[in-house]
Amino acid sequence: MASFYIPMSLSYASNLGHIPPINGLYSFVFNPLIYAFLGTCPQMVVGPEAAGSLLLGSVVRSSVDKGSAYENDDVLHARIAGVVTGMAGAIILGAGLARLGFLDSVLSRPFLRGFISAIGFVIFIDQLVPEMGLVELQKKQGLDHGSSMQKLVFILRNIGQAHALTCWVSFSSFAIIMSFRTFKKRLERRMPSVVYIPDRFVVVVLSAVFTYLFRWHEEGLDILGEVKSSTGSAFPFHWPFIPQHMTHIREAMSTSFLIALLGFFESSVAAKSLGVGDGGKNGELAIQGMSLSANRELVALGVANLVGGCFMALPAFGGYGRSKVNASTGGRTPMSSILLSFFTIVSVLYLVPYFYYLPKGVLSAMVSVVAYSLVEECPHDIRFFIRVRGYSELGLMFLIFAATMFYSLSLGIALGMGLSLLRVIRHATKPRIQILGRVPGTRDQFKNAEENPVGFANTQRGHGVELVPGALIVKIPEPLTFANTGDLRSRLRRLELYGTTAAHPALPRVRSEEHMRNVVFDVHGVTSIDASGVQVLGEIVEGYVNRGSRVFFCRVPGGPAGKVMQMFEKSGIVESCGGGEGFARGVEEALRLAERESPGIGEGPRHV
Repeated sequence: MASFYIPMSLSYASNLGHIPPINGLYSFVFNPLIYAFLGTCPQMVVGPEAAGSLLLGSVVRSSVDKGSAYENDDVLHARIAGVVTGMAGAIILGAGLARLGFLDSVLSRPFLRGFISAIGFVIFIDQLVPEMGLVELQKKQGLDHGSSMQKLVFILRNIGQAHALTCWVSFSSFAIIMSFRTFKKRLERRMPSVVYIPDRFVVVVLSAVFTYLFRWHEEGLDILGEVKSSTGSAFPFHWPFIPQHMTHIREAMSTSFLIALLGFFESSVAAKSLGVGDGGKNGELAIQGMSLSANRELVALGVANLVGGCFMALPAFGGYGRSKVNASTGGRTPMSSILLSFFTIVSVLYLVPYFYYLPKGVLSAMVSVVAYSLVEECPHDIRFFIRVRGYSELGLMFLIFAATMFYSLSLGIALGMGLSLLRVIRHATKPRIQILGRVPGTRDQFKNAEENPVGFANTQRGHGVELVPGALIVKIPEPLTFANTGDLRSRLRRLELYGTTAAHPALPRVRSEEHMRNVVFDVHGVTSIDASGVQVLGEIVEGYVNRGSRVFFCRVPGGPAGKVMQMFEKSGIVESCGGGEGFARGVEEALRLAERESPGIGEGPRHV
């Protein structure tokens, strides 16, 4: 594990996070150790990821662009990284303490796929510049902080000026790692031990040895150089939340929130994919009977990143690939994470001088492989959405992708999160009320009249239902809250006038006023109701009573002593319905009560 991911952490820090490489190692020093004691998934290994590192790097770049940090000020860049990581940790820790473990469901799959695929392309294009030895030329032309499309145009225009040796070292490293990756995938089922081959570690070691032996750095090959802390201490401590950092805190707020959300989402996917809590999808890789607590995961990841921020580390969360390697190599307990932290500490104290001759192009090649892995699932999702005609999801994916590629990560973040939240709000605020009709030939069976169209032909075939004359039967199949009661009145009005919520309100009335003599609410699905919801429902009931309608409620959850009935009593709904006489155990009983007060209710089927 250490041989796989210690070189990757150097790549993430220097190439994506724009901070000193050693700060990437700190993410494997503190975060896995803390998660081992606080986390609930023993096989999951916490560490930096490409997406989080790139987002952190965007904050560092933004600070340089706005003049709040200098281009070569490694100390301040590291402290900005500490601010971003610390804020992400504080956000996710607060969410855990507030028991917001459901937050990983806020982001839609199209947003995640579009955004992560865009990140993959952004990373891939960004790494082409150091892989071709064009870093200095890019700085001269002022494009080092440009958009991905600007960089792509720059690369195509200046491809003739690429440094030959750098290209050879970088692209050969990329080809070797990709070849081993493909080779392992094909042989993994027949030869599981093939995953143990440390191909990336071998590439790192050989490239550094060859650079030293053949003096490639004297021929223009850019190397990593001295790897050390920006302050001179092996493990420098710096509290990120100080008044001097207020500017960076404001700039990093939205990015830190997204890093926290993406990180927790990826950690949840990693834990669930390893089979934790569901008996194990991956057979022998899973630990049977182990349960996962989303809120404890939030607390563990939050504390880990809060501590990591104090040491100016990259954001670190659980990764599926890393955790699967750990499980396949025999990792069953948190001891594997503790040992990873131990080996990283040894590397920081004793091994970092040996990274001096490591070519930066090799680090970029390793990051490019990760970028490829972020993009490779996108075609599968696109084909799936086309097959099921999910064109709105496809549109959201491409919109986020285009915004990120052509403009900036910040716009992609804002657009994606905004659209995802709008979809969630739209779904939550849409009332799902139904008008019920009686199944022909029965007295106590009722179905949704919109799904079972009312009519003589449909009734003859056994598919239709009969509307009950003199009564409007409305089923509310969900809890009522402030979110979904705002439009309840207008949708009920449509049921009164047209018998469906899909009709346009400008159409002439279809149902006559005589069918509003009695209104029956089937509230079996209203398992809870808040103050705003009961206030709106009370106003609706009062409006019906003032118009001369008799209102009944049936199948109230919890019965007379339930919380819903208590809310009805406190709000005056019970009094408006005439006391206990307005409540029944079922729709048929409510209709019998209505028949008692208004003879003629329910006599004869009514077809539309």
